[in-house]
Amino acid sequence: MRIPLAWHQLIYGKTRLLVALAGIAFADVLMFMQLGFKNALLDSAVRLPKGLKGDIFLLSSKTDTLILPKSFSSRRLYEVMGVEGVAQARPLYLFMNVWKNPETKQTRQIFVLGFNPSVNLLTLDGVAENLERVKQPDTFLFDTKSRKEFGPIKEQVLAGKTVSTEVGNRRITIDGLYTMGSSFGADGSLITSDVNFFRLFSSRTKGAIDIGVIQLEPGANRDLIYQKIKNQLNQGDVRVLTKEELINFERNYWSNRTTIGFIFGFGTVIGFIVGIVVVYQILYTDVTDHLPEYATLKAMGYADRYFLAVVFQEALILAIIGFIPSFGLGLFLYSNTARATGLPILMTTARATTVLLLTVLMCIISGAIAVGKLRAADPADIF
Repeated sequence: MRIPLAWHQLIYGKTRLLVALAGIAFADVLMFMQLGFKNALLDSAVRLPKGLKGDIFLLSSKTDTLILPKSFSSRRLYEVMGVEGVAQARPLYLFMNVWKNPETKQTRQIFVLGFNPSVNLLTLDGVAENLERVKQPDTFLFDTKSRKEFGPIKEQVLAGKTVSTEVGNRRITIDGLYTMGSSFGADGSLITSDVNFFRLFSSRTKGAIDIGVIQLEPGANRDLIYQKIKNQLNQGDVRVLTKEELINFERNYWSNRTTIGFIFGFGTVIGFIVGIVVVYQILYTDVTDHLPEYATLKAMGYADRYFLAVVFQEALILAIIGFIPSFGLGLFLYSNTARATGLPILMTTARATTVLLLTVLMCIISGAIAVGKLRAADPADIF
């Protein structure tokens, strides 16, 4: 009897039900978007560390994020090469520069990566097959997932056209493509050789590197070598990180040390609170409108727990029905946002489950607040 009663009370006021569902859907979409943006922030931030082809990495102890790295001396790589089990220790250079759209002439910041192409340091799609091309003077590879504001570079390269433009007031040629993707820190990126990198950044020296990429010999004990390198490089000027630690280092920066991560997390909380307020208003009004009926049932001997069950069932029904349209709208918004920004904003099972659980919790909290008036209902006062 309980479930039909809860359902009948909800559909009795159809306008009120639609308002409640709209409010829940709005709160859910807000939570979906905030969680989506936050995860897109973190997922896009770790594309570079995930794409590095190495086992152990060196960073300056002053580096906060790979987008704006601090340099350290290349002498540290020579020291690492003396550790048994290390096969290669190569420098990777990173820096921002100004790209000029070859068609509109508008300028935009672009992220540039440089390394010696004799040894590939990246596992990104398209790098290995195009790496020989960057040995040519002023020749670069372009990220296919860079934002469209950089121009139709991908389409022109695929059409076999020679793409020439300016980066940092230097004429360069795009002669290949690879795939990494944009992030909140960089809208697009280029890859080139270390020689071309220093042509572009003439003020920098080869002895100041941004990331040391260490590749171990096959079968080598990574944990043992990692500890040996840490013990050897104990002057405090560099960090020694495994790949997992490097990924977490970059993720933690964007999640905990920037306002962007906080804002997206706070937005999720706001959506949750909005949902509580909306559902509370609906349930409270429903309880108030039916107070005489509840009082009558109380006088007939029904216990408070029966009425609590009815209100909580209403809350659960609202949560489930309100979640369905918000999930569909979330998919639509995710798809359009990913297409417009190039960010990896995708609907995942974990995220959908999280929002559903938050929706149920939101409605249960609202129901718990709304039944306060019902507990206090006295049949003698009502009649």
